[in-house]
Amino acid sequence: MITQPIHYQSIQEIQDSYKNKTETPVSVTEHFLKRIESLDPDLKSYATVMSESALKQAEFLGKLDDDDIAKLSLYGIPIALKDLCYTDGVLTMGGTAVLEDHIPDYDATVVSKLKSAGAIILGKLNLTEGAMAGYNPRRDVPKNPWNFDKWPGVSSSGSGVSTAAGLCVGSLGSDTGGSIRFPSASCGLVGIKPTYGRVSRHGVLDLAETLDHVGPMTRSVDDATMMLSAISGYDPNDPTTIFEDPVQFPDLHNVDLRGIVLGYCESYAEENIHKEIVASVRNGLEILENAGATIKKIEFESIDKYLPYWQAICTAEAYNAHLENFPKNADKYGPFFKEWLEMGSNVSQTEYIQASKQRATSNGIMRRAFDGIDAMICPSVPRLPHDVDDSINYGSVATNRASRGIAEYFQRFTVPFDYNGYPTISIPSGYSESGLPMSLQIVGTHNQEPLISRVGYAFEKEIKSIWKHPIT
Repeated sequence: MITQPIHYQSIQEIQDSYKNKTETPVSVTEHFLKRIESLDPDLKSYATVMSESALKQAEFLGKLDDDDIAKLSLYGIPIALKDLCYTDGVLTMGGTAVLEDHIPDYDATVVSKLKSAGAIILGKLNLTEGAMAGYNPRRDVPKNPWNFDKWPGVSSSGSGVSTAAGLCVGSLGSDTGGSIRFPSASCGLVGIKPTYGRVSRHGVLDLAETLDHVGPMTRSVDDATMMLSAISGYDPNDPTTIFEDPVQFPDLHNVDLRGIVLGYCESYAEENIHKEIVASVRNGLEILENAGATIKKIEFESIDKYLPYWQAICTAEAYNAHLENFPKNADKYGPFFKEWLEMGSNVSQTEYIQASKQRATSNGIMRRAFDGIDAMICPSVPRLPHDVDDSINYGSVATNRASRGIAEYFQRFTVPFDYNGYPTISIPSGYSESGLPMSLQIVGTHNQEPLISRVGYAFEKEIKSIWKHPIT
């Protein structure tokens, strides 16, 4: 078996190197920091590199005895954070200029949990402004490591780029309308959008509080589940969290899927979807069926007409989240997000309630779609990563949407599960003729992260031999 370089090793592989005394937390951290220094001037994934504190934490971890190490699930693992997550004494800008001097005096709960699990925080990652779809002109745009001219996914773009390029072992992203799954699909990663309330949002800047989810982005299902276990669990500081212990994955490696029924709706998963993505997902169905799963064809009402109501909810909640700075500091916002907040300011109470009713209708359709199945298979995105440039990245809402070409149903596979809070896992499923990553998505009902991750692991086990890295 060919040994991967440190920057592409899994959590288990790195921790094995610690046990074997071939590496130390300091040597691994230094390796990642040097790689960031070498590659990130072009990739632009990091907003802030926390070299000093990362090395200090690595030195501390290196002095622990075996009994203490055994208690730390992420011992010595270099992780990076989407720059929405508060970090005590470190800039947290949220992709905006209005917060470019914002230094919190406490860690977000997810950051505290990562540290408590023994992770080493390498730094904060760039993102679109406010975690929407456009960038602030004063912030860098991360480059897709597979092709610098292609969309890296939003809004957790820095998370996708850094993890795919081996500038961290894993990262945190957030997902309000697809922001974990879009960059995971575009950069060839595993991304878990957990059940709403599974992971605390305390100390994480809001985009839209009833839609926001925080989750891991990694290069394997194993790593994603280890990170999710570390950051999940009830938090009294976030009243929306589920009153449960951190999620565990006892049957993850049971790749015999007999008895598991996976639903597939052809009209939902294939209508107007790029043919290579459809073929890739269909191949995934065959792999899962060969692993023992039963594939059940299902039908449900089109949910496309319910997608536009997401905008009313998201803009209104974003406007509420930014009241302290908007409109009084409107000049510090970029074209896209400024327009987004202006739209939110014009959403009436009646319009918000109507949108919420349409959201509930969509949720009902999806709930009924899961009758008789354990999980659903569908694409993560409807098309391959599209061309982007500064006119799109820093442009208006209309310019940004026009670049996608199919804006009216671009969020078909993401918004419904932000609406209802169902957990999903996005997994690489192959490569297009042009060499770009493709992915499929496995969706479960509330609190079914263990099930969908088990299905995902079984799929990954059969297809991982073809997985590649964008940069050596």
